[in-house]
Amino acid sequence: MSDEKKARTEIQSLGEFGLIERLTKTFRPNQKSTLKAVGDDAAVLEYGDNCLVVTTDMFVEGIHFDLMYSPLKHLGYKSIAANVSDVCAMNAVPRQVTVSIAISNRFSVEALEELYDGIKAACSHYKVDLVGGDTTSSNKGLIISVTAIGETEKSSVTFRSGAKVGDLICCTGDLGAAYLGLQILEREKQIYLANPGVQPDLGERNHLVEKILKPEARTDMVAAFRKNKLIPTSMIDISDGLASEIHHICSQSNVGAYIEESGVPIHPDAQMQAIDFGLDPITCALSGGEDYELLFTIDPEDVDKVKFLPDIYIMGEVVSKEEGIRLHTKGGNIHPITSIGWEHFQPTPNSDQNPN
Repeated sequence: MSDEKKARTEIQSLGEFGLIERLTKTFRPNQKSTLKAVGDDAAVLEYGDNCLVVTTDMFVEGIHFDLMYSPLKHLGYKSIAANVSDVCAMNAVPRQVTVSIAISNRFSVEALEELYDGIKAACSHYKVDLVGGDTTSSNKGLIISVTAIGETEKSSVTFRSGAKVGDLICCTGDLGAAYLGLQILEREKQIYLANPGVQPDLGERNHLVEKILKPEARTDMVAAFRKNKLIPTSMIDISDGLASEIHHICSQSNVGAYIEESGVPIHPDAQMQAIDFGLDPITCALSGGEDYELLFTIDPEDVDKVKFLPDIYIMGEVVSKEEGIRLHTKGGNIHPITSIGWEHFQPTPNSDQNPN
């Protein structure tokens, strides 16, 4: 028997997407109906002229949320919205969800009812049905896993891989607000831990805090695309930061990108809060994450279809792969955009909060 030890690769060295690619690279579809498997915001299953899209996200206490400042009702709502956002990124309409939870004995029935009140509110808002799930025990903390199912015509489904040189790069909403809302909540948490009698001071930054605690999926944009007969050439939801998402589109489309800093939408409250924290607003927009807005590309011939739509911003252009992925700053400089979004496998302290 050989005494040689098998080489060990640390998960952190690969990152989330490197790990997924390594674990699934040898898998091949066995079913003709599997139009798209791993590698996009959702899987796409073909049934005649229509397609089903299926996506799953997991939320782990101490990694994705902190119960010191995340109300359970908001958390339930957010868990649905995040998955609906992935359905929207495929240019599909959400139809059903399943919810599975793992819970420790720290949680009462009343606490779980609060969580499901949020889930119910989101299902009502997005007009989706809760159709199943699973419940089991956890040694410590709370884990939520949501699967969302959506539907779209085969001709309308949009992948990350369709961007072409000359396409315009667009996004919805505003970016960086969720990250800055998180920084506010973390600041108030530390103040509270040092002085338990102090009440939180969120100032007048409600937009930022709401963006992190109760984000909204852009189902309204998918409806607007349909109304205006617009099919994006590629699309992704912004959950890990603009820089990370534009890299995904460019990598899968085999192209580059040129982004104008002046075209990146940043809310005035986010601008002011970033300056208060000594941060660069554009850095928050590029690397913050959890905005759940849509980043998409369109054929330049379709520019009139988006030009007058509210809450859509044209921020750049798709260029050749050789030109790279670059940011043109307001000061006239050009910098490469590196993918430095949210990393799921960084060490995170355990959470010891005690919900009701």
